[in-house]
Amino acid sequence: MDARGAAAWIRRAAELVSAEAERLTRLDAAIGDGDHGHNLHRGFTAAVAALPGDAELGETRPGKVLIAAGRAIVSKTGGASGPLYGTALRRAGKALGDASEADAAAVGAALKAALEGVQELGQANEGDKTMVDALAPAAAAYAAALDGGADLAGSTRAAADAADAGAAATVPMQARKGRASYLGPRSTGHLDPGASSTALVLRALADVTGRE
Repeated sequence: MDARGAAAWIRRAAELVSAEAERLTRLDAAIGDGDHGHNLHRGFTAAVAALPGDAELGETRPGKVLIAAGRAIVSKTGGASGPLYGTALRRAGKALGDASEADAAAVGAALKAALEGVQELGQANEGDKTMVDALAPAAAAYAAALDGGADLAGSTRAAADAADAGAAATVPMQARKGRASYLGPRSTGHLDPGASSTALVLRALADVTGRE
């Protein structure tokens, strides 16, 4: 994945988030502040605007693209989503370093770094009913697929599928972190909006790498 591929990922994520913004906001209205979809749509729109132009993309690095996108999301996204998604993308970008292209192993390391950044900031683990419940199984599935001989496209598909499953698994959970945790047992029976949006972003990565 080169800089153009990284930019394509951000653009595709923005498309999916925009298409699902109302659904994400309805999910958040049930157990949170009711603004997740709208906030994330605003953040990813800003991230797309912050991407280098086509001419510049040929001269930059995928890591720098992700860092720029992360900074834009932090600056334009309200609530907890901005810092969390911004941290995830910036950590992923830093993990890629100054390489002109990221191979499958490097992308896996970037996903792991993104997860670690989110967990450090949010102090959440799997089972807490947060975005970690999608991101952690995605990173693990990616690594397992790669170890099994899958290429970049196959590994990202595995990650996206695992993120979908992880998000779905939050429905019966009781939230232990974030605004939803204030509801106690009443937070059960609802899909976590952060896990759902995380699954969209990972599906976007699979979409883009599958076309390369």
